[in-house]
Amino acid sequence: MDEILKILEDDARISYKELTEITGLSEEEIEKKVKEYVDKGIIKRFKAVIDLEKVGEEKVYAIVDLKLNPVRGEGYDLTAKRISNFPQVKEVYLVSGAYDLSVLVEGDNIKDVAFFVSDKLATLDRVYHTTTHFILKKYKEYGETLFETEKNHRLAISL
Repeated sequence: MDEILKILEDDARISYKELTEITGLSEEEIEKKVKEYVDKGIIKRFKAVIDLEKVGEEKVYAIVDLKLNPVRGEGYDLTAKRISNFPQVKEVYLVSGAYDLSVLVEGDNIKDVAFFVSDKLATLDRVYHTTTHFILKKYKEYGETLFETEKNHRLAISL
């Protein structure tokens, strides 16, 4: 992966000036590369990781595992693309093991998520089984811990 992409993946707020100091490229070169990455769809979005609990916003999340009957010649892609179009769906993964797809769903409350799963996901043509796991608490998201790190409370010893 390109050095600029690695840096932006870790901190999308970094300035072009800071990138020039790290990479040795000019600001114009960096601006051109970043625009190219965005235009080609390599960079999908610049995202902030927000601890919703700290701003008093409560959302309910669930991981929904699905068993599917694949479509001949399409595999799981057709169903995964269809599921991806729902606004409640935040992530969709093809997984190995007992299930075929794992879907992260967001709602305002448990009832919203349950209704979405039972009325929208479970009724899709190729879906024949769902298992829903409600997320009770997030500890880490996108590589960022969502809890305060404990400070060392031990007193220094001086002689």
